[in-house]
Amino acid sequence: MAKVTMPQLGESVAEGTIGKWLKQPGDHVDKYEPLLEVITDKVNAEVPSPYEGTLTQILVEEGETVPNNAEIAVIEEGATAEATATAGSAPAAAAAPAAATGARPPAASEPTATSATSAAPTPAAAAAPDETKEPETAPAAGSASAPAAAPAAPAATSAPAAPAPAHGPAGSDERAPHELPGNADARMTPAVRRLLREHGLTAAQIVGTGGGGRITREDVTDFVESQRTGKPVGKQDAAGAAAPAAGAAAAGASAPAAASAGTTQPAAPAAPARAASAAPSTATTAGPGITFPAGADEVLVPMTQMRKGIAAQMTRALQVPHAYVQMEVDVTSLVRFRDAAKKDFQAREGVSLSFVPFVVKASAEALKRNPTFNAHWTENGLLAKRRVNIGIAVAVTDGLIVPVIREVDGLSIAGINRAIAEVSERARANKLRIDDFGGGTFTVDNTGWLGTNMVMPIINVPEVGIVTMDRITKRPVVVETPDGDVIAIRSVMNMVLGVDHRANDGAGGAALLRDIKAWLEAVGPDTAIY
Repeated sequence: MAKVTMPQLGESVAEGTIGKWLKQPGDHVDKYEPLLEVITDKVNAEVPSPYEGTLTQILVEEGETVPNNAEIAVIEEGATAEATATAGSAPAAAAAPAAATGARPPAASEPTATSATSAAPTPAAAAAPDETKEPETAPAAGSASAPAAAPAAPAATSAPAAPAPAHGPAGSDERAPHELPGNADARMTPAVRRLLREHGLTAAQIVGTGGGGRITREDVTDFVESQRTGKPVGKQDAAGAAAPAAGAAAAGASAPAAASAGTTQPAAPAAPARAASAAPSTATTAGPGITFPAGADEVLVPMTQMRKGIAAQMTRALQVPHAYVQMEVDVTSLVRFRDAAKKDFQAREGVSLSFVPFVVKASAEALKRNPTFNAHWTENGLLAKRRVNIGIAVAVTDGLIVPVIREVDGLSIAGINRAIAEVSERARANKLRIDDFGGGTFTVDNTGWLGTNMVMPIINVPEVGIVTMDRITKRPVVVETPDGDVIAIRSVMNMVLGVDHRANDGAGGAALLRDIKAWLEAVGPDTAIY
């Protein structure tokens, strides 16, 4: 028996939440095959299996949060695993006839139903940190693409859920819908029940998208978001659209008064009565993502797990004494070079050629000459790093993540561009890997595609430096020539370097930024992309 533990996804991450199990007990797992999805305060990431064998036990349910190194599953390795999996299939096969008749499985099968894979979390759509001028890829804020959910265990899915009981007036059974016998929602995990309590909701308000109509953690968070924005979110949108209005009167008695407007009864008898979001006419929208209920002067916007993590990290970072160095970089030659090369590069590589890899390459070369910036700050002093691992700030829905491109100094511009494109694509597909995080020694932030001209970046501690690239603009500039000074139109980009003043001073920061500037201004027809 081999125990699988919760990995650490980054230096400052202390715990993780089980988002989705990609394998179920009895499934064979190859070594390094994705086993589960873990949600942290920064990102969702697939965790590969550290062993080959059969998954025999899931110790932590979806939606539960556990600290790093906590045991979360058991894998039986070798030939013994095959025998165990074969023996374990007998109870499930025996339970199938009973399930086919619509009878509820015996108590022994409950763990299987509980651990059945729920609807996949909606991944945050990430934007590739593209060029600072006319970016080809803008952040897809608010968009989502839910991956297909893994099939649930046969014993859990073969039995149709019993029809929802009709809820009468106050004299009838007044237990919460998730407590009623025979209801498919009885298989909700403790985390889902806790979420319902925290938000003052009942199961009757949520459209379950899990196996057999089971309500998942994703369903609750989507419903809360739909109430906040006044728009259906994720799978609640599709489920709500499918519900005919004919059952609204029957459902109205069981729904809370606050959510009575717009209640619907799904056509499928397996699902209980649901309540749709309030009509837009009863609320006032003030900016994207915030809706004020009728008569309300304020509304609390709850923090997501990512925002909590960002808040904690930024609070730690701002305890660091920051110093800033700013320079203007004449990138006229770089713009011409990139414009001349991007068509052939797109045809050859299948991705656009951004300005970001040039800045990352320039930073890597400059860091080798200024090694006190390629380091971490510790209580005992500066911990210099041999390898240059540069983090790339990537915007995602309601947050920011900083995946790391490793050993950048050994990559070509094309290699860096490819690495950035790949990690951005993984972020968009919610397929980021464990090795995409942690170990960064310096960060490059591209805010120029947002139109910024001067950003004061916050250091990604424990790193000691961060550089940001602002928008490229054409300006009249005085240029010295052999015949005297002339005014010319040049492409200029502001760059700002944030410095941890405990590790370096302004002079050292100016030297680093001056080397980055010199490399970028030297780009020309002879610059090698490969």
